[in-house]
Amino acid sequence: MTRLTRRSFLKTAGAAALAAGCPVKTVHTAQRDTRPNVLIFITDDQGFGDLGVHGNDMIRTPNLDRFAENSVEFSQFNVCPVCAPTRACLMTGRYNYRTRAIDTWKGRAMMDPGEFTLAEALGRAGYRTGIFGKWHLGDNYPMRTIDQGFEESVVHLGGGLEQPSGPPGNHYFDPVLVHNGEPEKYRGYCMDIYADEAIAFMEDHRDEPFFVYLPTNTPHDPLHVDEKYMKPYLDKGADERTARVYGMVENIDENFGRVLGTLDRLGIADNTIVMFMSDNGPWLGKSARYNAGLRGSKGTVYEGGLMVPFFIRWNTAFRNGRTIDRIAAHIDVMPTILDACGVNTGNAPVMDGVSLMPLLRAEQADWPDRTLFFQWHRGDEPQIYRCFAARTQRYKLVQAAGGAGREGIIPEDTFRFELFDIERDPYEKNDISAEQPGVVEKLKNEYEAWFRDVSAERGYDPPRIQLGTSHENPVVLSRQDWRGSSGWSDKDLGFWEVNVMSRGRYDIKVMLSEKIAPEDSVVFRMGNVTAEKPVRGRSMEYTFRNIELPAGEGRFEAWTMLEGNRVGPMFVEITFRG
Repeated sequence: MTRLTRRSFLKTAGAAALAAGCPVKTVHTAQRDTRPNVLIFITDDQGFGDLGVHGNDMIRTPNLDRFAENSVEFSQFNVCPVCAPTRACLMTGRYNYRTRAIDTWKGRAMMDPGEFTLAEALGRAGYRTGIFGKWHLGDNYPMRTIDQGFEESVVHLGGGLEQPSGPPGNHYFDPVLVHNGEPEKYRGYCMDIYADEAIAFMEDHRDEPFFVYLPTNTPHDPLHVDEKYMKPYLDKGADERTARVYGMVENIDENFGRVLGTLDRLGIADNTIVMFMSDNGPWLGKSARYNAGLRGSKGTVYEGGLMVPFFIRWNTAFRNGRTIDRIAAHIDVMPTILDACGVNTGNAPVMDGVSLMPLLRAEQADWPDRTLFFQWHRGDEPQIYRCFAARTQRYKLVQAAGGAGREGIIPEDTFRFELFDIERDPYEKNDISAEQPGVVEKLKNEYEAWFRDVSAERGYDPPRIQLGTSHENPVVLSRQDWRGSSGWSDKDLGFWEVNVMSRGRYDIKVMLSEKIAPEDSVVFRMGNVTAEKPVRGRSMEYTFRNIELPAGEGRFEAWTMLEGNRVGPMFVEITFRG
């Protein structure tokens, strides 16, 4: 596999300068910083059962299985039912409802820029920080990776390579990715590229403490992978969807092995905290994919949607080869890492999670029970009781109605509260709510207090995309972050909540889908400013030049007419001219 990147060019140029005898500035460190490096490897839609070590006798994951056996496993580790909310919790140590990242699409996956991230905390403490893969917490300033603490960033936009945030035709093979805010064309398979970039980053900073965040977009739909990875599973009798997923996981396993091998080669494996996890349960579709007997899947608040693999290794500090059965969650990752690295967050927002270091160090500390909360459903604002779980070490209160696939408020008479004794019934087969009304009432009261608390932090209005700044110019708006639409299709219509930071002249380019043959005109509107252009021929781009926009918050809209209906553009590019 080859890479066509700015980094490749710079390395080539540097080598040429050396050969020509030109002076090259080199920075030497007197002594290697002994603080641990941090590597977080998180996959997308990989379920608890998508590992050989968890009883899957079809899948081939030798590197992950070996790592699991030589690390500390949390056997009851929980996350959100879908990806962006989990990632917000992971990056902040706080419940995602505090951060405004409450869903995965239509502007609900943007994290408030006021959040203090793990990357910011480690960066301020002197760590080199890099992300390679999937961010899914905001594509525009001030919510991008490079605005939120990452100094080196190679990521795709939105929630996936083939979602409407990226360029049309983008693919898992030879994708266009965003390198430090600029789009670049890469060669190879996406997962291989992320691993290559992470490896290069670790090589560059082997003598400095670093934080590598490697969040994959595999094995998420669409399930594109080289046929050589699929074939062994088809030969074993797997259905095509399962074969594709398992092939993608096998590719993840290979790259995980390459990354771990780099740590060994550089001599820094023992002093690197390595964490492996997934962002939610598996999206099963109609496949017969193994799910370790767990009830439910992605999008549900049963164990199959919330419980994921979680392994952590630090050879110089942990007694590896152990399993810890205490409940833990995504919100615990940031406080655990900061505790391990000796980083103080100062006056940053209080985290909801706790450090797991006493458990990891096998200290004989009294570990108190606690209640963890999980909730997710579609809609611009969470609805109390809808699709939630409250979990203690022993009990789990579940109200599962209202999850994936339905927008808006649902009737409360559809709610059904179930209680499970997870210690005795890990597969959630026996509802004991009638037998334990006191436990139901206690957990319900705790949940209600939690819901009021997290909802009061910021509310659920989306963060605003900023226009007219030096940080991002032009700004490209995509369907990923528009509000008010029913979806992403060519027949949908949405709007963007923006903040014009500089009064002045703007060029506004409206880019339509090639699937649309507009009949009338192209229009944009923001507040009292409206402009219209007649359609000529089959052009799919229409630019409004030198439009005067006032400073301040507003709603940005653009549309054309199709079959008598307003429909939205693919993208809008807004350039501040001064």
